[in-house]
Amino acid sequence: MILVFPGSFDPVTNGHMDIFARAAAIADYLYVVAEENTQKKYLFSREERLAMLRAACAPFANVQVDAFSGLTVDYCQKMGADAILRGLRSSADYLYERDIAAYNRDLAGVETLFLQARGADAHISSSGVRELLRFGRDVRDYVPAGAYPYILAKYAKTVYQEV
Repeated sequence: MILVFPGSFDPVTNGHMDIFARAAAIADYLYVVAEENTQKKYLFSREERLAMLRAACAPFANVQVDAFSGLTVDYCQKMGADAILRGLRSSADYLYERDIAAYNRDLAGVETLFLQARGADAHISSSGVRELLRFGRDVRDYVPAGAYPYILAKYAKTVYQEV
């Protein structure tokens, strides 16, 4: 089974890592795809997000990090993926993802699989990590060790007024 896990990953978090690890254990191949959303303002550039993801996903032999701009279903078809993977932290996440899953199924027949976040990680979000950074807080407990040096380097160069 080939899965595609799209996201902004701005930055990648321990919650993402839990989903990556669990998906890598059940899929033959997992594409972790940093997508560009024109509606979002990113803290980390596409290249920085890819570098963080590659460092974080290095332990998984069957995980490939990639980037894509466009509809996720188009990427899935290009890569021969069987399904899109999404992590869920709350019922609000489900309600949002449910509608997108229906569009993906309607547009291209691509199914979406959901993995529920583990209790210890359910509160971790990229936006929450960015907010902590904005106020100068240490985020090492919320991000993978491989991504932490990138976050520190960015933090040292950036004045957080608007994240």
